[in-house]
Amino acid sequence: MVGTMAPAPVRPCLTGCCRHVALFFRCEKCYPQQVAGEPPKKVISMAFTILVIDDDEKLNRLLKRFLKDFGYEVFSAADADEGLKKVRTVAPDLIILDVMLPGMSGFDVCKRIREFSAVPIIMLTARGDVTDKVVGLELGADDYLPKPFEPRELVARIQAVLRRARHTGQDRLRRFGALTIDFHRRRVFMADREVPLTTTEFAALDLLVRHAGRTLDRDEIMQTLRGIDSECFNRVVDITMSRLRQKLGDDPKHPQFIKTIWGTGYMFVGQESDDDAASR
Repeated sequence: MVGTMAPAPVRPCLTGCCRHVALFFRCEKCYPQQVAGEPPKKVISMAFTILVIDDDEKLNRLLKRFLKDFGYEVFSAADADEGLKKVRTVAPDLIILDVMLPGMSGFDVCKRIREFSAVPIIMLTARGDVTDKVVGLELGADDYLPKPFEPRELVARIQAVLRRARHTGQDRLRRFGALTIDFHRRRVFMADREVPLTTTEFAALDLLVRHAGRTLDRDEIMQTLRGIDSECFNRVVDITMSRLRQKLGDDPKHPQFIKTIWGTGYMFVGQESDDDAASR
């Protein structure tokens, strides 16, 4: 069952001082323009598990309390080592990862996580630099949210990423030469070797395969990958396609699967195995 959260009342800054609010959320009193529009829907029936990795323990407590109201079970870690351990022990459905961690940066933590897990990652940073966003996306993050942020925007981002992780328009195996895609289990294999894809990468591959033989422009692809800031627009699509090609061993000069249509977008050109094509 999905309910709708009533608009939150205007409240003062969480710290009582707007000069410090950048460390936490945007203040609804001082930044009313940030909370206009439809509130995110409240998740009641399905308890997803979220791991917050941030050295700001006050923020961790605030997020835990806020996200609990949306049906999420929240765990937190205050440093990189603790966070990496909890990724394995908690097995979260989604990770909120701060870039500025002591000892090991959030970028390095993201890279380490991607060595053994495709769990969706939303990165947080007090720096809104586009370069930081691109680096995070190149390392496999699924979305990026600069601080300060309004908590309901974070919930909307979480819900969008989890929808992408669950959604697929297909429910069986399809084979394209050495490439096998298990849409039901969201797994990809090259010559019987599993290829770990992030949520965003799998969503992009799913979109391309569903529209095989048709050129998809960046607007169409971006609709599937929505949630990423528009200022990273072209780079997000190109970075995702570049990572997909690299993982699939696809030569962009002589593509077997993903072909660049210069000035327009991308097309899936993989040849489906005869048995699979006949059964469709």
